[in-house]
Amino acid sequence: MIAPAVDGRVEPETVVADLLARARESRRYDIGFPGARDVTFPALADIMTGLLLNNVGDPWDLGHGRAHTKHIEQQVVAIVADMLRAPAQAWGYVTGGSSEGTLHALDEAWQRYSDLVVYTSAAAHYSVAKSSRLLKLPLVMVRTDDTGRIDVADLAGEIARRRHRPAMIVATAGTTMREAVDDVAAIAAACDDLAVTRRRIHVDAALSGIPLALLPAETRPGFDFTAGATSMVISGHKYLSTLMPCGVLVYAEPPRTPAGGRIAYTGSADTTITGSRSGHTPLLLWWSLTTLGVDGLRHRAQAARDLATHTYRELQRIGWPAGLNPHAFTVTLDQPPAQVLAKWVLASDGHTAHIVCMPGVTQDQIDEFITDLTAARPPASPAAPSPKARVPRTRLSRTRTSP
Repeated sequence: MIAPAVDGRVEPETVVADLLARARESRRYDIGFPGARDVTFPALADIMTGLLLNNVGDPWDLGHGRAHTKHIEQQVVAIVADMLRAPAQAWGYVTGGSSEGTLHALDEAWQRYSDLVVYTSAAAHYSVAKSSRLLKLPLVMVRTDDTGRIDVADLAGEIARRRHRPAMIVATAGTTMREAVDDVAAIAAACDDLAVTRRRIHVDAALSGIPLALLPAETRPGFDFTAGATSMVISGHKYLSTLMPCGVLVYAEPPRTPAGGRIAYTGSADTTITGSRSGHTPLLLWWSLTTLGVDGLRHRAQAARDLATHTYRELQRIGWPAGLNPHAFTVTLDQPPAQVLAKWVLASDGHTAHIVCMPGVTQDQIDEFITDLTAARPPASPAAPSPKARVPRTRLSRTRTSP
């Protein structure tokens, strides 16, 4: 608790000092959510604390204002688009997060095809269902396979039932619980086989988009624009460590400008979800991308995967059921006892939990967690190493809104 000042007021400095102390203390035990914390921005301190930067409207339409970073935002979109192998005419903007990017993609698809049906997997981010509800779009939830990827055969069957309707498929590159990567190339091929040409394929690549893009061509999954995506979004506060929520939305081509077009008040086209947008987050993204560079980003990704492999093997060693998908930072495990969850911050659905070995998480933290887990329950016989990770099958969830 924060002690009040003599006159009964709580001093703002005391509140901030208390917040900082508690955040530093709890940071060691927060290993369950995908936020990287290894990149900081002392060189940007004056800009971050001393300037109002508002990137209102379209990044390529500067508008009336001058206190913005739209030229930096354009560079960020270009760098991310190139990593995701987008075509030369790609368009995008820096969002408040990946959920905003998915909402924008659903709205763009609806403007293009007003009678569309949205399809996504049972393992997709909860924002897909929320955005579909906000836009009043029919949503079909599709099975996943044993790794958590969308079941393409089940998806094809659902689309076949509605071949007269345009399809908006929201795939995922890095699902929330298991970091599974949907096979976008197979999804596009299934649409081709069904002759469904009125379609959009949006990929929510919030966590895994940049790390997967850094893989060698021979091991890189088919998840990006060359695989058939029409739009993609990545998060900034996850792998790129921007320390505040943001995302980068990229389209293969500029979307249709909504009714209203250019706004006289701002002098900029209204092509984004929000009006005023942070001019600081594009700067953080740009700094992370350019100062780390491809080699630095790739090294961080490999270190995170190595730590995930160590975590998985340690859980196997003590006989605790666990799973690890290829190229993932995320290790799933049967939910630990309450005394372990009281100390460690883990994402859990009541049966399964996960650890996300983001840049900034250390082997020392993982080893302490394993020690606590071992003490909380006597270890069973060590599980035999298996080439295939143990990942529980996702329960089927069907159509939410009747198309």
